[in-house]
Amino acid sequence: MDRVALRTQIKELIIRELNLEGKTPAELDDDAPLFGAGLGLDSLDALQLAMAIEERFQVTLPEGDEVRPIFASVGAIADFVARSKPLATATG
Repeated sequence: MDRVALRTQIKELIIRELNLEGKTPAELDDDAPLFGAGLGLDSLDALQLAMAIEERFQVTLPEGDEVRPIFASVGAIADFVARSKPLATATG
């Protein structure tokens, strides 16, 4: 799986898990902030998303402040997943 496919899967997961009805993966900018003025996610969204990412991609996210940069954007999540697990096995 290439990086574009991985980012699309992450966008689909975000839309599905956070019930962002009416949104499509194409509408989510890879580099836009997920929190605050960006997508507007909150701490509960982050927890739900973290659990979904760990389950879907079989990775373990760090706890505390170490996870903040990972959740900066779709691109940052994709980079973390790619570093944590070979892309060839991030399917499902």
